[in-house]
Amino acid sequence: MLTNNLMKQLGLITLCTTLLLTPVNSVTAAPESGEVTQTLTESVKAGRALESSRNWLDAIELYEKALKKWPEDKSLKLGLRRTKIHFGIDRRYSDNSFERKLLMKSRQDALDLFDEVLYQIRGYYVEPISSWHFIAHGTESFYLALANKKFQEYHFLNTNALGVRRMRKILRDQYWNKRVSSRYEALQLITQVCDTAKKEIGLNSAPIIMEYLFGGCNALDNYSNVLTPNRLDDLYGNIEGEFVGLGIEMKAETGKGMHLMNVLPESPAEEGGMRRGDFIVNIDGVDCLNMTTDEAAKLLRGLKGTKVRITLSSKDGGNKRNGVFVRRPVQVKSIPVAEIVDQQHGIGYIKMTGFQATTPGELTRALEKLKRQNMRSLIWDLRGNPGGLLPAATQILDNFIEEGTLVSTRGRNRDDNQTFSAHSLGTTRIPLVLLIDGNSASASEIVAGAVRDHKRGTIVGRKSYGKWSVQTILPVKGQTGLRLTTAKFFSPDGFNHSKVGVKPDVLVEQEQLSYYQGQRDGSSIDGDKDLKKGIQILKRQLVAR
Repeated sequence: MLTNNLMKQLGLITLCTTLLLTPVNSVTAAPESGEVTQTLTESVKAGRALESSRNWLDAIELYEKALKKWPEDKSLKLGLRRTKIHFGIDRRYSDNSFERKLLMKSRQDALDLFDEVLYQIRGYYVEPISSWHFIAHGTESFYLALANKKFQEYHFLNTNALGVRRMRKILRDQYWNKRVSSRYEALQLITQVCDTAKKEIGLNSAPIIMEYLFGGCNALDNYSNVLTPNRLDDLYGNIEGEFVGLGIEMKAETGKGMHLMNVLPESPAEEGGMRRGDFIVNIDGVDCLNMTTDEAAKLLRGLKGTKVRITLSSKDGGNKRNGVFVRRPVQVKSIPVAEIVDQQHGIGYIKMTGFQATTPGELTRALEKLKRQNMRSLIWDLRGNPGGLLPAATQILDNFIEEGTLVSTRGRNRDDNQTFSAHSLGTTRIPLVLLIDGNSASASEIVAGAVRDHKRGTIVGRKSYGKWSVQTILPVKGQTGLRLTTAKFFSPDGFNHSKVGVKPDVLVEQEQLSYYQGQRDGSSIDGDKDLKKGIQILKRQLVAR
């Protein structure tokens, strides 16, 4: 197996994750905006209203909820598809690395990039994909981009409404689902579209080719996409557990600014007085009350050692205060909490938020610390953990399972077919409870599947996310990368729980989630039903022994 450092040098990194949260790029829709109304007609109408106001995340959430009630409705499916594409366009045009390094490419360089990406996808994607299918999604993305406000404003197309309508009609009449049988024919089609768009609306080639490149990936699964240079840097930062920035996770709340969901320990944000629950309302003199998360993230990014002036407010909009923060490298701990939660019975608790390169070492130190404090059993909390590195997950599992298969992977290429096994040396044999929920995904599900099949512990909480595939980061020219699903993974007993998830042994239903954050945060165990149930289970097991 490649080491993490060598994998990074080669650009080949094996991931098991749903989303890669970055300190200034965590996006979550406000739940009250995406409620499903009573009837199908009302839900479609509400979705279109959210689209009209460009509230893409709220619209996505509404359509996804509505599709659970009406899974076969074509209007809802089309609305969700359309909204996701617009959201992707907005994100790209809020990313300064996309502007500086991709939109500035010549036609030939952009076509070379497209050709390389399509070659990689044709060769390594977990399912066979045709050039025609990829191109068709690119045409759709360009068609929608021409009606996207951010795209229009950037390229000054909003001043040429007639030409834009004419160009969209040409795409519909001449290029919609047009068959191509090879990469060469795909490049020919894109070239024709570029020539036509230049003539009709004066648009340069690079933005068109980028829509075919990024939009083409809509033909793949939700976990495969082209990464802008900034997104690629964010990904490596998550993998290595270090990035340059302030050390915050935030989400936009319209009219309120950027809601701080988390402030990392020992970060510039924490040292400067930022606290979870605060709102960022102004960045370097720019009001961000009604910005998207990506728009604010663009302002917060910067080089090591540079300063940013931020205005914060409390939840009610009062108590405004200013601060100057210096961007610097921040260490991201994947185990923010490791402590004894029941002294009398020696019950330890470890909260793990991701599977990054540093996590196996963090776990070793956490277990040693808890053993010194007379730990006799352990609660391992993977709730909200979206996953991470596959090798990290298997190394970590090896601490708890003595022998046998931990997980296996299967893909189209021989290198994607692997089996990871346990080694008895260093195994921790204490009683174990594993906490999971609907946001425990991928690498977290590798753990849950192995614990279940080996009967190694009791799983408590709610059904996991159901994402059982492996992504590889493939190198691409121009400081970009391709995050591509290359294999599926299977539990020790040979199960793939894709779209199903791992069911807990003990179901704990929670209407309002309140998760323990550790003694350092002053949170209470009493409000965490999962954790209380885990403690009860381990107490009974310890008494029985």
